[in-house]
Amino acid sequence: MWQSLLAERFSVALHHEPREFQVEELVVAKGGPKLKPSTEDDSGADGPPRMDRDGKLAGPGMINQITNGPHGPVVHSIAKAQPVSRLAVTIGNHLNRPVLDMTGLTGKYDFELEFAPSSGGVPASPGSGVEGAPDLITAVQEQLGLRLVGGKAQLDTLVIDKAEKTPQTN
Repeated sequence: MWQSLLAERFSVALHHEPREFQVEELVVAKGGPKLKPSTEDDSGADGPPRMDRDGKLAGPGMINQITNGPHGPVVHSIAKAQPVSRLAVTIGNHLNRPVLDMTGLTGKYDFELEFAPSSGGVPASPGSGVEGAPDLITAVQEQLGLRLVGGKAQLDTLVIDKAEKTPQTN
């Protein structure tokens, strides 16, 4: 739908092209995953996550809360009835690079993850979180029983071949 609109209004022409990127692969750590299979019924879980009166996640969904702790900001992610692929996307957003789910885990899980965000969007090296909260890479391994392994992968990209600055009239 968006591609049709952009092609019609701005004469946008684009194509798909595979390109190699630095990625992180999310794999199961030694000792196995610490994710809890969900008992939530996620039917009808469209829309934003439901919250209870205390501001806690009341149904299927995922929220990220950022609080200012005594030693700096801390991110607290809470998920109910979520696939590991959703976790991979969330981790990728914090690391500013793609994270591929290579765990082989299927199903939906409930989990919590608490970590100190990296500064400036640069991935922190393991163990470099603020005092009191681990960095993301360490938190994923210690709290979820998963780990991140650096690598390269061919990913599909959209390449814009042409676009007009001035839109066509309605």
